[in-house]
Amino acid sequence: MDQHQSVATCYRHPDRETGIRCTRCERPICTDCMITASVGFQCPECVRSGSGTGHAPDANRPRTLAGGTVAADPRLVTKILLGINVALFVAVQAAGDRLLDGLLLFGRATTEPLGPVEGVAEGQWWRLLTSAFLHEEIWHIAMNMLALWFLGPPLESALGRARFLTLYLLSALGGSALTYLVAAPAQASLGASGAIFGLFGATAVLVRRLRYDMRPIVVLLAINLVFTFTWANIAWEAHIGGLVAGALIAYAMVHAPRERRTLVQYGTCAAVLLVILAVCVLRTLALTG
Repeated sequence: MDQHQSVATCYRHPDRETGIRCTRCERPICTDCMITASVGFQCPECVRSGSGTGHAPDANRPRTLAGGTVAADPRLVTKILLGINVALFVAVQAAGDRLLDGLLLFGRATTEPLGPVEGVAEGQWWRLLTSAFLHEEIWHIAMNMLALWFLGPPLESALGRARFLTLYLLSALGGSALTYLVAAPAQASLGASGAIFGLFGATAVLVRRLRYDMRPIVVLLAINLVFTFTWANIAWEAHIGGLVAGALIAYAMVHAPRERRTLVQYGTCAAVLLVILAVCVLRTLALTG
């Protein structure tokens, strides 16, 4: 009895066992019933518009796995983020150290060749975010933007634009917050690596949720973690902070129950942001107290 109850069967064909579920309603579906969607598969009921199944009107609107609105261009936010990174890279190359010193991450005031530079501890909180869009070397931005272009579109398609952007920004802030907490106060930090590692963590969560083969993303993540802890001049704190934040947020977004989806998703993002703020406030008090 218990064995039969543990085996999922297609909701339309009870005699067929299946491991596939609709990405919208999560009902089990067999290969004859599953319909390919932008991410995963959906059942005929969710695909059919105006079917009169008793769902709320919004239930018939195309939705992403996380409940976001399906967009015509699932790469738009990814393109905008990539464009901002590239534009700031060009601006830094043209303007030099003055622009760089005003935006990169410093924990506390330090003296640079061009004069003293104040940090986050002196109230320049914007550095926690602006530093995540800065790159000084061509190889640095090339690697990060390649990863963004590879990881961004599938996540943007699965989460929706607003949720994907929230994931990216909170991952970036998570990486900056851990760097601010752990790294030496005068250590400069910059780069989108915290946000990128957040996308790595989110991709692993999404692949697991869709029951796809985990090996490619695990291997890719492992390789990047090896580089994180073996290459010189890499802020491992940003990588780990972004990875943890991205994985936590993505888990809440794709596993939230439909009836409480908005509450769980917004609540998790708010909790992560509060932790980031608390870490930064405590570090600031420790440096200035």
